[in-house]
Amino acid sequence: MKKLLFFLICGMLWVSSLKAQQTQYMVFEFIKVENDQLFDYIEFKDLMEKVYRQALNDKQITGWDFWSLQSGADHSDFQYIMVTHYNDPVKMMNGLDEPTMMEYTKIAYPHLNSAQVSKIFQESLSIRDTRMRLYMREVAETKDNFQMKPGVLASFDLMKANEGQFEKYETAESEVFKPIHQKYIDQGLMGHWSFLRTALPLGSEANSTHLTMNMYKDYMQFFNAQAYEDMNQTASQREAVNEGLNSRDQKWVYLATLENIVR
Repeated sequence: MKKLLFFLICGMLWVSSLKAQQTQYMVFEFIKVENDQLFDYIEFKDLMEKVYRQALNDKQITGWDFWSLQSGADHSDFQYIMVTHYNDPVKMMNGLDEPTMMEYTKIAYPHLNSAQVSKIFQESLSIRDTRMRLYMREVAETKDNFQMKPGVLASFDLMKANEGQFEKYETAESEVFKPIHQKYIDQGLMGHWSFLRTALPLGSEANSTHLTMNMYKDYMQFFNAQAYEDMNQTASQREAVNEGLNSRDQKWVYLATLENIVR
């Protein structure tokens, strides 16, 4: 009996640990580049893909995405969204400091000396401006086998839960909107959906509290999803949807195309 109880407890701890390991953490960086420096920055982000691949090989990150903004904000604000993926909140908060990035650059580009690596980073810092940085934890996602590759589309929907309705809004996303997006995916109208909670910045003055990511394989799938209307939705389902919508303020919707990816 004691052995059975021991194995039961160990199994529960293992499952709990496995779930914790599967939790995804992401840093979103919204980047502004001056028009006369766009070509230089495009070269730089291609270089960064190889650097972040070294970070992935070293198990410091679980992925890296570079998105080009299509719509949702004035290009005077920013033109790119860079997302770095982690499986640990401490690694997310610590990030990859400049000395570490320079070491990975030396590995990725062994023909460059220390002075050349330092020059690359100083030039990159001078041409990019991170207008906003969000630290986020994934709360829910759909079941799918969506293949992330350059050219796929995503809408990044920044939300702010209404005052006093934080839990109500999260429940609505997980229990009302997630099944709707899963149905879209099952019908071939979407590739992937995930719901994230902001870890930082916090407080009533923060611009957003949550973010949803809606992934599409191409523009055809995206526009088909926009045109689709579920005629079989019941009155109670519509009421639940409206209550969920009323529990948050949709701040911005950014449509972007994936240009570089590391997995």
